[in-house]
Amino acid sequence: MKKEFKILIADKNSNVRDFLKREMTAEGYIVKLAENGREVLKWAYHADPVDILILDPDLPDAEESLLLKKLNLKTPYIPVILHTFFSDYIAISRIFDPTVFIEKGGNSIEQLKKVIAGILNKTSGADIKKGN
Repeated sequence: MKKEFKILIADKNSNVRDFLKREMTAEGYIVKLAENGREVLKWAYHADPVDILILDPDLPDAEESLLLKKLNLKTPYIPVILHTFFSDYIAISRIFDPTVFIEKGGNSIEQLKKVIAGILNKTSGADIKKGN
């Protein structure tokens, strides 16, 4: 039986969230959405967490550095794809080292699909444990 992977998409822009959800659902993933930092942390620490997080950290109600520090505690469990603008990535990369950075832009969806498939293919069948 094929594992159904869950993806969390976190972006303050509802159009971006909806577009990414449509594209990822078409790829066969189960998609959860977060529009603020509180929802990101809820899913990150949920008893049945997501398999991967697509994150634009410029979220309402979240101080970026605090959100990212809390996510750092879970990133051994949850791979994080930082999907934001390069200028934002430069500032964020000082406090957070994502699994992958993909710059937002016209063709970023195809790049996201390839990266997600690659990450999930590596981790399917292997448990990701903190510290490994």
